Amino acid sequence: MSERVIVCPEEAGTRADVFLTAHFDVTRTAAARLLDEGAALVNGKVAAKNYKLRVLDIVTLEMPPVKEVETRAENLPLSIVYEDDDIAVIDKPKGMVVHPAAGNEDGTLVNALLYHMGDRLSGIGGEKRPGIVHRIDKDTSGLLVIAKNDFAHTILSEGLKTHSIDREYMAVAIGNFKDDGGTVNKPIGRNPRDRKKMAVVADGREAVTHYRVAERFHGYTLLALKLETGRTHQIRVHMASIGHPLLGDTVYGGGGTKFEKQQGDLLVGQTLHAYRLTLTHPRTGEVMTFESPLPAYFETVLEKLRKI
Repeated sequence: MSERVIVCPEEAGTRADVFLTAHFDVTRTAAARLLDEGAALVNGKVAAKNYKLRVLDIVTLEMPPVKEVETRAENLPLSIVYEDDDIAVIDKPKGMVVHPAAGNEDGTLVNALLYHMGDRLSGIGGEKRPGIVHRIDKDTSGLLVIAKNDFAHTILSEGLKTHSIDREYMAVAIGNFKDDGGTVNKPIGRNPRDRKKMAVVADGREAVTHYRVAERFHGYTLLALKLETGRTHQIRVHMASIGHPLLGDTVYGGGGTKFEKQQGDLLVGQTLHAYRLTLTHPRTGEVMTFESPLPAYFETVLEKLRKI
């Protein structure tokens, strides 16, 4: 499938790879590769990634076909907090990707689910995301609910939309908060300068995060957070937007403090844990709450912060 965009006056002088990133859902690296391979053309000709576009240049992108890779079952450790014929609640470890994607075809939660539950998963999410109702980031640990049939998946998805599923997190943020709690209500969308990241943008989707201070340290704060919406990287983006990026989150502004540099082996990605999940069972109507203790590394971080 081919798409084309004509360069407008405001975009004159833009590098070809930057232009592709802004207009198509590709990363800067992918844009450079597409230009090198001739899948992206300027005025019908191959162009270098640093070519400066001119007004009325025509940029054409021919996306290569997606190579389908069968998702295979893997015998990976899986912490199943609860399971019945309709749902399962999983306590995902830090470092595990939820579902297969480019560069992460194996070792994901879906690979583990296929081994432990086989075909007893909903098909609404497709072959790559069987049973997946909602996600948490690779380096975020904690609870998420899995749908074991399409009926449960439909009801649970509706619950996310109507905010009847409560997801609560614990996180360590950099800096001290003046107040004991608050709400961040800022729209989130793709970062216009880096498509792999999210950002607070005027035309983004509504995003609301509630937080309260659970414990204060010297220069750091333990927060309890509750999502009202579920945008990609929501907590991380919202906390960074108010000047308090999460400890260890080098993507959104963390990683530069003395503590982070000293504890590089302990901190791999953001210090964020989905510790409580409350939902209404899709078949019985029972309100169910599940909790997950803080991971060992998180407890160690807190112990060290208390000594600062």
